[in-house]
Amino acid sequence: MDQEDPLRAFREEFALPEDEIYLVGNSLGAPPRTAAERVRQAVEDEWGRHLVGGWNEAGWYAQPLTTGDRLAPLIGAGPGEVVAGNTTSIAVYQAVNAAMRLRPGRDVIVVDRGNFPTDNYMIEGLGELRDIGEGRFDDAACVLLSEVDYRTGARYDVPEVTARVQEAGALMIWDVCHSVGALRVDVSAADFAVGCTYKYLNGGPGAPAFLRVHPRHQATAENVLSGWYGHAEPFAFEPGFRRADGIRRFTVSTPHVLSFAALEAALDMWERVDLDQVRAKSMALTSLFIDLVGDRLELASPRDPERRGSQVSFYHHDGYPVMRALIDHGVHGDFRAPDILRFGFAPLYTRYVDVWNAAQTVAEVLEKELWREDRYAVRLAVT
Repeated sequence: MDQEDPLRAFREEFALPEDEIYLVGNSLGAPPRTAAERVRQAVEDEWGRHLVGGWNEAGWYAQPLTTGDRLAPLIGAGPGEVVAGNTTSIAVYQAVNAAMRLRPGRDVIVVDRGNFPTDNYMIEGLGELRDIGEGRFDDAACVLLSEVDYRTGARYDVPEVTARVQEAGALMIWDVCHSVGALRVDVSAADFAVGCTYKYLNGGPGAPAFLRVHPRHQATAENVLSGWYGHAEPFAFEPGFRRADGIRRFTVSTPHVLSFAALEAALDMWERVDLDQVRAKSMALTSLFIDLVGDRLELASPRDPERRGSQVSFYHHDGYPVMRALIDHGVHGDFRAPDILRFGFAPLYTRYVDVWNAAQTVAEVLEKELWREDRYAVRLAVT
C-alpha cells in the first residue's frame, strides 16, 4: 500500500524522528524540512538586512492578507475572503460578535457542547448559549460548530447544516481546525469560518490562525477588536478609528512575522497537494487502524469513514496511563479527559506500515498491561 501511495514522496519533506510513530498531526503537525531555512531567511536575510525596512522590503506588512489568500483555497474560499493572524480564540470571538451585531434582536448562540472548549469559553458572555441538540435555530443569531469533533473525530455534514441554519435566519460559523489539511473543506456557503494552521497544515507551534468572512458581509460586519491594523489608514495615526474596507477590517494588530515565515514554508508544500488524494488516504489509514485494533479498545469515532475526520479515538477508563505507555513504546497519540485516546493520521507523512506497527504496539501495551507502571499515572502539564 505504501508503494502505491500517490502521496508517499511528501514524507521525505518532513523532519521526523527515527523509530517513532507520530500520530498527533491533529494536535501539532510535524515540521516541513524547509521551515527552518525559511525562518532563518526571515531572521538573517530579511530582519538582519532590512531591519525595520522589512515591513516594506520583505512584505511583512501585507502578510495577514497575502497569507489569507494562500489559505483560502484550502477551505473553499476565494481571494479577499480570508485574513491570517492572531489565534483561533480571537477569531472565534470576532466572528461570533460580528454575527450577533448582524442579527440585532436575536441573543441566542447555538453551539455543540462538545466544541473545543475555547470556542464556547470565548462566547459565554456574548449571549444565551443553547446546545445544538435542541435543533432550534429560529431565534438564534448564529450557530458555531466544529466540522470535526476534536474528541471523537465525528464530522458534521457542512452543506446540510449550513442550509438549515441559514433558512432559519441565523448565521453559520464553522471551526475547521480539525479538518483543514485533512480533507477538502468547503465553507463557501457559510457566513464565517475560523481555523488554525499548526495541526494538519504544519505551520508550527503558535502558527497564525485565520478568519474567513463571506463577501456578502464584508461591508457591514464589524470587527469588535478595533486594533490599529484594521484602520482604513493605519499610518495616518488618526485619533479616532475608521474601519478598513473588505477583509482587512478584520485584522487587529502587528503580525507575528517569524511565525508567518514557518507557515509560508508549509504552504509552499500544500500548494502542490491534491486534497482528494489526502482525503482518500485519510479514510484508508483510519479504517485500517480501526480494523487492526479491533475489539481491544472501545471505538469512540464513527465507523463510517465518511462521517469522521482524520483521527481515530477510543475509550479507556485508564486512558491517560495507557497513552503514556504507548508514547514510551514509540507510538505518539494523545489523551483527552476524561477517557479518550486520540490518534491523528496526517496523510502527507503517515505510512500504512506506521498504522500496522502502531496497532501491534497497542496490542502489546494492553495485553501485557504495561500501562500499569506507577510512573504513567503522573499527569504532565500537557496531556
